[in-house]
Amino acid sequence: MAFSSKHILTRLYLVSGGLFLFAGFVLFKLVSIQMVHGDKYKALAMKRTEKMFTIPPNRGNLYSDDGSLLATSVSKYTIRFDAVTVKDEDFKKFVHPLAAKLGGLLNKPSSYYEKLLRKAKTNKSRYALIARNLDYSQYISVKDFPLFNMGPYRGGLIVDQKTVREHPLGKIAERSVGYERFDENGYATRVGLEGAFGQYLRGKEGKRLKQKIAKGQWKPIGLDNIIEPKDGYDVISTIDINIQDIAHHALLGQLEKYKADHGCVIVMETRTGEIKAISNLGRTEDNKYYERLNYAIGESHEPGSTFKLMSLVAALEDKVIDTSSVIDTEKGKWRLYDRTVRDSKHGGYGEISVARAFEVSSNTAFAKMIHNNYKDKPQAYVNRLMRMDLHKELEMPIKGEGKPVIRNPGDKGWSGISLAWMSHGYEVSLTPLQTLAFYNAIANDGELLRPRLIKEVKEWNTTIRKFEKEVINPAICSQETAQKVQQLLKNVVEKEHGTGHRLYAPNFSMAGKTGTAQKNYVGKDPDKLRYISTFAGYFPADDPKYSCIVVIHEPDKSVGYYGADVSGPVFKSIAQKIYANNPLIDEVASLEPFNKVLNEAYEGYYEEASKSLTIMPNLKGMSGMDAISILENLGLQVEIKGNGKVKKQSITEGTALSKVSKIVLDLS
Repeated sequence: MAFSSKHILTRLYLVSGGLFLFAGFVLFKLVSIQMVHGDKYKALAMKRTEKMFTIPPNRGNLYSDDGSLLATSVSKYTIRFDAVTVKDEDFKKFVHPLAAKLGGLLNKPSSYYEKLLRKAKTNKSRYALIARNLDYSQYISVKDFPLFNMGPYRGGLIVDQKTVREHPLGKIAERSVGYERFDENGYATRVGLEGAFGQYLRGKEGKRLKQKIAKGQWKPIGLDNIIEPKDGYDVISTIDINIQDIAHHALLGQLEKYKADHGCVIVMETRTGEIKAISNLGRTEDNKYYERLNYAIGESHEPGSTFKLMSLVAALEDKVIDTSSVIDTEKGKWRLYDRTVRDSKHGGYGEISVARAFEVSSNTAFAKMIHNNYKDKPQAYVNRLMRMDLHKELEMPIKGEGKPVIRNPGDKGWSGISLAWMSHGYEVSLTPLQTLAFYNAIANDGELLRPRLIKEVKEWNTTIRKFEKEVINPAICSQETAQKVQQLLKNVVEKEHGTGHRLYAPNFSMAGKTGTAQKNYVGKDPDKLRYISTFAGYFPADDPKYSCIVVIHEPDKSVGYYGADVSGPVFKSIAQKIYANNPLIDEVASLEPFNKVLNEAYEGYYEEASKSLTIMPNLKGMSGMDAISILENLGLQVEIKGNGKVKKQSITEGTALSKVSKIVLDLS
């Protein structure tokens, strides 16, 4: 028995010792974790329950040259409710008045919100959705509602803020205004002005600490940010919204009339290189048109007869011909090796001067002029084109500029017919903007400017950076040559048999060149043949203020395809409307109407804009952009739904403006 008791006691000592050692080991590990690895595990725990989120800053505003908004950042707020943090007595006291306030603000029955809040409280929801996409004024109101005014802890208010980009002009110039987007890997997609000047617009991110309250749900901690976001700078572009509207609607009307695939228009200020309008419209599957791609800057193609200006300047500079030199057009056909150059006029023009060949756009004359004078020294012709910088990109800040193509002798694709075909715009390639830059240089007496889309960067009223005109080449040709071709460009429109003579109007002057280039001409199937119709030039012909190019791809051949018929009228319509807005001569007595609908819309805009208004005007039927311009000038906040013309206005005609601060326009 004694032996047995002793044995039991020994075992008890062993167990007690083991427990003591185990307790010591646990204590040692706790101390070790706390002293050695404490910070590591604490950080890991915090990472799983608390996380720093970035707050995107408000992008700066993008303005037109007169201060009208092209793009702006608007804060939108999502309101959620943390029912767990709210005391029962506070909830019972304030749930009814809170629901009543929410119903009044958000146009729903108060019973809807009371049911929503009570359900969240019953289910102990920590992230119940109350409302999405509230504007700033609505958010400020919600913060002061009963219960919510107690803050995030006692009142259960959770606010998530996001910034969205809005375009007051809607679809007009949408592609040119563009966007800047970043994917989850930080890769940026940059389009248009937004992409080109993102360095100024985007600002700097802020930081906000949030706590994990459920799977995938994070609640902001406190009301203040750890680091406040810094808003981006404002960018003032060169775009003139009135000229943009004119260009957009003139192009749209012609695309619809000729059932064309796509087209573009650029209007540029001659002396500064500032782009005042740039419109790009492409056809959808349902035969509607929208800003699909930036054709004006990105699409390089064979220019056709508008390139005859470049060939003529080259020949005049090299003194291989003069404008009075006579060329036989060979009855409208000229055979060169196994190919034939043809004029659009059956039977040709007989023997004509170089000046007349330019006015009537004779392909045979230009092919013979360049081939015969450069066949023994083809590099001289190419070198002259390159001295005029035709082989260089304009280095625009907007991404995706198309590459010009000017081949050298010996390059792939060069052959015995290359000189003849290059002379009238084939086997070369330029974007519409590159072509316009050259025509603008001629209007500018030879000074080649880089087209410009930005005037100034500002922070509130402080100028951060100003942008002045940039000269690429001070003289692409001599003054003598510039003056000679200026007269010929004027003759194209004014002379009776000039290819642009149907565009002539006695009350204002224009100068320019038509172009009709074939597409898909490789092969002999005439059904697959398509055309590019172009008109490039400037106005007024003397002391030019604006240069302009219109390019329309693949018009319906059954309706028409020549540049003078398809693109020329768009050029004329734009020039007329700009003249009407900013008369460049003492008086414009009568403007020949080209687009009746556009004329009426434009006249309606100016009739309303010129009034000293004290009551809300009738805006129905007016273009959305014109309506925005009028309302913003009246100091009203405008919200746009849809695009096109005004179908409905939220404030009725005749309402006193003193009672109005905001108006909603439904467009169609």
